[in-house]
Amino acid sequence: MENNTNILSALKFLDVASMTRAEWIAVGMALKTEGYPCSIWDDWSRNDRRYHPGECEKKWNSFHGSGNPVKGGSIVQMAKERGWTPFGGENGCMGWDDTIEYDGDPAFTGFSQEPWDQAQDLIAYLETLFLPDEKVGYVTNDVWQDADGRWVPSKGVFDRTAAELIASLKKHPDDLGATIGDWKKDVGAWIRFNPVDGQGVKNENITRFSYALVESDTLPIPEQDILFRKLELPIAALVHSGGKSLHAIVKVDAENYEEYRKRVEFLYDFLEKNGVSIDKQNRNPSRLSRMPGVTRNGNRQYLVATNIGRKSWVDWMDFVEGVTDELPDMVSLSAYKDNPPTLPEELIEGILRRGHKMLISGSSKAGKSFLLMELCIAIAEGKKWLGFPCRKGRVLYVNLEIDPASAINRFLKIYEAQGLPIRQSENIIIWNLRGHAVPLDQLVPKLIRRVRDMKLDAIVIDPIYKVITGDENSASDMGAFCNQFDKICNETGCSTIYCHHHSKGSQGMKKAMDRASGSGVFARDPDAQLDMIELELSDDVKNNVRDGMATAWRLESSLREFPNIQPVNFWFEYPIHKVDTNGVLGEMPAQGTPQAGRLNNPRSKSAEEAAEEFRTAYDALNMNGRVTVQDMMEYMDLTDKTIYARLKKMGGEFVLEKGTIKRAGTE
Repeated sequence: MENNTNILSALKFLDVASMTRAEWIAVGMALKTEGYPCSIWDDWSRNDRRYHPGECEKKWNSFHGSGNPVKGGSIVQMAKERGWTPFGGENGCMGWDDTIEYDGDPAFTGFSQEPWDQAQDLIAYLETLFLPDEKVGYVTNDVWQDADGRWVPSKGVFDRTAAELIASLKKHPDDLGATIGDWKKDVGAWIRFNPVDGQGVKNENITRFSYALVESDTLPIPEQDILFRKLELPIAALVHSGGKSLHAIVKVDAENYEEYRKRVEFLYDFLEKNGVSIDKQNRNPSRLSRMPGVTRNGNRQYLVATNIGRKSWVDWMDFVEGVTDELPDMVSLSAYKDNPPTLPEELIEGILRRGHKMLISGSSKAGKSFLLMELCIAIAEGKKWLGFPCRKGRVLYVNLEIDPASAINRFLKIYEAQGLPIRQSENIIIWNLRGHAVPLDQLVPKLIRRVRDMKLDAIVIDPIYKVITGDENSASDMGAFCNQFDKICNETGCSTIYCHHHSKGSQGMKKAMDRASGSGVFARDPDAQLDMIELELSDDVKNNVRDGMATAWRLESSLREFPNIQPVNFWFEYPIHKVDTNGVLGEMPAQGTPQAGRLNNPRSKSAEEAAEEFRTAYDALNMNGRVTVQDMMEYMDLTDKTIYARLKKMGGEFVLEKGTIKRAGTE
């Protein structure tokens, strides 16, 4: 880590409000390169009126490193240019007599030369961690040297209670050795932070699994202290080791060894993920830690603080859940009243914004893949799609179904059929995954990793049934499935566009958003849902269709960001879709509707024709001003339900009383 002793001090000196956006981003990149958590950058950034909650985290996640990364030295240099002087002068080294500036807990006095009550340090440590009758294990002069010359502690003492030690320390406040025995001045002394049974110092001799040791010797001590406090560790005692680390005795409050092991594993993993490299050899509950109150090679092993951070393990887990739930912060609307966020640009005018989701649903004959390819071309070339202008950009087409050669040739045929010169084909990236498809939750991380530096504007996934997970008809399963599209949008900043098929059966009488197969989540989750339904053509229109090969379609919408579009009628003439410009399809009904059923049926009747037929039948049957429903059924060869429906549609011209039909206004 470059100039690591000075980075946080230099950052504190820098005034974020006076920095350009480029400098602000450079600071974030440098902090990430040097292994700091995003929270440090976020806290520093809050001192600027331009600060927006969540922006730091979003930018942080977009920093992926490079061959020439921004390092911590950049922060130090920016601070120097503004008049800051590093610790210990230009070489950045700290002397033993230097004082660390820290605006946190005043108990942390760093390397100051304040008077030191050695006995009181150890008394406070014992009173904090042990009950009076609990036995304490420690090592002073019972040490030996290994083959490399390192001093190694042995079992030491493990049969004295905390009360005995405290009483002796108070009796001999100026002579620590009178209580714990003399220690080698260049080695120091150790103490076990969990009580023992007086029979030994192994894990099975531990009587209470209350504490774990957290130690990191890769970060400068001031930064260790800041991170321990920033992460609100439930620290019972924080001890300066007299070397290059702080020993944090953390409350884990475990009931037994098995629970202790799991909690320590979780603790260490959490710290690693938040930029604190941990010595994992300290995971045993019987582990020795540095004893406060003694000296080591001329340096103090002293008690920095007691009972800082969260009060207990359970309390700390509440904090951890808030840190790791990956949910954005809650913000007040007032934060935006004078500076509202900028809306993403429209990728498809009036339909879809960049970074949003769009679903196209339709039947198997609709040519959905061709339509999606046409959209890719429209975005790549900055042209219109079904009459809607598209913003020029780069698009990835994820092909899950079509043979790779066929997919490429389809794109070329569409260009040719549209009479469009191939000018921006580099803006279309094709990822052929036929035969390689995996469930979407497994595909998404791979996709995000591959597109990270491709500067895409849209990602098209065709079709989704190839990667669907869970039960298509389960709202919870499909909710989790659709969350993967959100992940793509959030991680890449791209629009995500995908297609899905209609459910079985006639679709004409359904609303557009209810036609997609499976759970209604499909249609309600995306920001834009477009549905294609086939039109029933009259015989005269069919006769004018070229070679009888074209099919007719209507595009309807359900939009979250914009007003719904006027339905668009168009033809599908392989390999492209063409908007109906002469309006011939405007009067054509959707297939599956009653209007479609009557369109080419010579026996079908208009409402007026049906009413006139009813009147004629009534007049023929009327002998005394009374005609029964049964009479009408037999005469017209219709069911009673149809007779009742005809009566209702005739708007009160006839009335029905006890099975008898009369003209309104007659006795």
